Amino acid sequence: MDKEIKDSFSINYLSNQTFDSLSVCRINYHRIFMLKEGSGTLLIDDVAYQLAGSELFLLAKGQLYAFHPNTHITGYELSFGDCFWEKTPDSASNCKAVLFNNAAANQQLPLNNTDQSELDVLFQTLYQEFIKDDYPNKLDALAAYLKIIMIKIANVNAALVHGYDSYENQLYRQFIELVSKRYQATHEVADFANQLGISARKLSDLCKRCSGKGAKDIINGQLIAEAKRSLQFSSKPVKEIAFHLNFSTPDQFSHFFKKNTQISPHDYRDRFVNIGM
Repeated sequence: MDKEIKDSFSINYLSNQTFDSLSVCRINYHRIFMLKEGSGTLLIDDVAYQLAGSELFLLAKGQLYAFHPNTHITGYELSFGDCFWEKTPDSASNCKAVLFNNAAANQQLPLNNTDQSELDVLFQTLYQEFIKDDYPNKLDALAAYLKIIMIKIANVNAALVHGYDSYENQLYRQFIELVSKRYQATHEVADFANQLGISARKLSDLCKRCSGKGAKDIINGQLIAEAKRSLQFSSKPVKEIAFHLNFSTPDQFSHFFKKNTQISPHDYRDRFVNIGM
């Protein structure tokens, strides 16, 4: 289980860190690994990622991760909670929504030489500020640096996706933000499209150009992420989780969950009950 961190914010520099054993961690905070160098494997939920360095890994609160034995990394580990993020100006909120509300879509981001150099300077500056003695408004200063880093990462992410203009990019971000706020109220693409003032077909086409996934896939991804967190971190009955996520019946929810994860809600909970304890 993730350790509690002071003020819900922490940044560490890892110099040729070696992992000798597989230790799975449930995270209570959003986490960014900015790797300058790396070799080995990082497991996030059920997916294994090969490390090569010059890359970012974005992990959302509630995910599980572990470095395989004989993995080596050099770079920064940045952790922050929602309560710390609230200190950042509102103008950066869309960036966080795009990057972390459906983290599985942005889990690994390769960095070119320019982006690597620019982010290295930003992370180093934030780290140096973090290790200073406490002073008035220090948390506000850290939050401001975090905002700049998040905007830069969002720009890196956007540059990896081709074929959409700034207007579509803005609509896509609005859709992601709406999904994060209203996924319990509705699961229908048409409802989100109506709120954005476009057709369901246009919204789906836009999402495919911006993310490679359809609008329905993005909605389902949010539902699955929330369902997994509830199953892992609460003792709520599956029936209660189903109704909380606005499914008509527990059977409908169980069918949906198994279709998207190849495992039943009950089996998923049993699988993770002892991990990280």
